[in-house]
Amino acid sequence: MYNRAIADGLLEPKASPAHRVAKPWRLPSTRRALTPDELEQINAVARTSGNDVVLDALLLRLHTETACRRGGALGLRLMDLNVEYGLVRLCEKGGTLRWQPVSLNLATRLAEHAGVRGAVLPTDALLRFRDGRAVTSRRYDHLWYRLGQQLPWVAVQGISTHWLRHTTLTWVERHFGYGVARAYAGHTDSTGAATTTYMKGQLQEVATALAAMTGQPHPLANATHDAASLLRATRP
Repeated sequence: MYNRAIADGLLEPKASPAHRVAKPWRLPSTRRALTPDELEQINAVARTSGNDVVLDALLLRLHTETACRRGGALGLRLMDLNVEYGLVRLCEKGGTLRWQPVSLNLATRLAEHAGVRGAVLPTDALLRFRDGRAVTSRRYDHLWYRLGQQLPWVAVQGISTHWLRHTTLTWVERHFGYGVARAYAGHTDSTGAATTTYMKGQLQEVATALAAMTGQPHPLANATHDAASLLRATRP
């Protein structure tokens, strides 16, 4: 309110009482990477309960493979899916835009899902309810509420979709290094040491990390990796 008043010339910046109040310290986030067992439990419950287990399984798999944010998933259109090369185009925080590798299995399932549920035009939403409506953020709220009811530790710890992002990026960083994890996350900021400017993972490296994580080959992967698979038990 005070920012608007200042912008409209109704108040001098120095006269704003809000701007004289120190911001409280932000507490450290309690988010962490989920264990493989926790991830498997979440997927198992999502696939065996609720009124649209296909949609919920796809949502969880999409976020776990891509580490995307909710906005990135909700913004996906039919034209943002490339089944042949296993890619989805994500538009996320700050207007960033990137092509993110997904397994060919997931890409095929997403295409089938969209087609069966009425997506025809290139600009049609990719993720849809059974009646053809585009998925909204309320589906996530419903999903995690249901998971919390059946898995009490989910509710107690406040686990949400963003925890999947932590899980995937932690795994990628441990096995492929900071540069690839940064590219996997879609981070474009330049904060940190000057050397981070040169630590940029390439699309092929992200695809290689995905292939190792899922245990499935990817057409853009440029090398094999012997890291243990995190997602073999949670295929859609």
